[in-house]
Amino acid sequence: MSIASTTVQDALDYTLFSWSKQSGLLPIEIQKAEGVYLWDNQGNRIIDFSSQLMNVNVGHGQQRITQAVARQMEKVSYVYPGMVTQARADLGKKLAAITPGNLTKAFFTLGGADAIENAIKIARMYTGRHKIIAQYRSYHGATYGAASAGGDPRRHAMDSQAMPNVVHVENPYSYRCPWGTNSPEACAEMAARNLEQTILYQNPNSIAAILMEGESGSSGCIKYPPGYWKKVREIADKYGILIICDEVMSGFGRTGKWFGIDHHGVTPDIMCMAKGLTSGYVPLGCTMVSEPIAAFFEEHPLVAGLTYSAHPVACAAALENLAIMEEESMIQNAAQMGAYLEQRVALLSDRHPSIGDVRNTGLLGCIELVKNRKTKEPTVPWNAAAKDAEPTNRMAAALRKAGMFTFVRWNWIFMAPPLCITKDQIDEGLGIIEKALDIADEYCTT
Repeated sequence: MSIASTTVQDALDYTLFSWSKQSGLLPIEIQKAEGVYLWDNQGNRIIDFSSQLMNVNVGHGQQRITQAVARQMEKVSYVYPGMVTQARADLGKKLAAITPGNLTKAFFTLGGADAIENAIKIARMYTGRHKIIAQYRSYHGATYGAASAGGDPRRHAMDSQAMPNVVHVENPYSYRCPWGTNSPEACAEMAARNLEQTILYQNPNSIAAILMEGESGSSGCIKYPPGYWKKVREIADKYGILIICDEVMSGFGRTGKWFGIDHHGVTPDIMCMAKGLTSGYVPLGCTMVSEPIAAFFEEHPLVAGLTYSAHPVACAAALENLAIMEEESMIQNAAQMGAYLEQRVALLSDRHPSIGDVRNTGLLGCIELVKNRKTKEPTVPWNAAAKDAEPTNRMAAALRKAGMFTFVRWNWIFMAPPLCITKDQIDEGLGIIEKALDIADEYCTT
């Protein structure tokens, strides 16, 4: 779609790109963005069906955020984190109001991975324990601690040097239940038993926290069965273990509520957030803690620090971003458009035998593709080698050629557009996704 320009060539010559071997890349040069669309250097329009990295929640080109940032910079652009600005105070107060239960104090970070890093540090300081339990099918960031806590296979390149004392457990992945159960509820029960048994094996008095995503994201949007989160909360309380909820991807309206965990009626002890906090306009993350943890640090040093913590410009961007979400009813729109998206994808399932499962919450979803609905053999295996990834590469190329940006990972096509999307734009996006489904159908065995 995008023709290599001097800009693209300079970027290739002088910068490194994430998660890729550097040869053979042809990145898209973007010159303009507005709403759910991007325009490349040739004027081609691209529909953004994954909100970039599931973070541009309010959509592109919101000039109110530009103006809020400019106003803040006219006053003060930076002070060290031991000083206070109005933007910092106002954002902390706002987050205390919208987060669940007794989450009351914010420690501001630069993004999601360091929000996770600091959550782990805080949990260990508060409990005096050292182990962290997390799920195999999860992603929590790319820094050493966050990558170690996640189960994403991208950690394998550095896991000989991984952060110690992380223990992984199975997800309640009911479509591919590890215990072969026949219902989401039964899978949830087995996953909870697995979690508790692992805690007993590991010594409950050694475990500081259980780390889980509020709603699963890039590991396949694995929906938590009804009651699972509450079972986890009960188990954690039984053994005096904290819960860290990673809302980096699922927070700020993405799931049709402020936070993914709001769908489950549970309050974590620590909540991590980033991405939709500023909709990606300025880097900012946050580690939010409950009243008891905040009280602990009244008399104990918080041994955590970042040069750019509580950056006033980032805080100002976040405040305006949250105001836009509320004033333009974007969280309600995410819920309504998510329901519409599910209805439309259900019609695609009738036409495309490659659709094995569809998992979606609000506007955080994916289509899981299979060769055979009965056997559930994936179109592309999990963590496929390059020789086995031909369908993925073909589908991704087809979407890009047709004017869509979204993620195709193994046998998943992700659907997480900006929260301002309309029904017509969902129809437009799904019309393009059908081109990828046509390719997946070619690999079906029945």
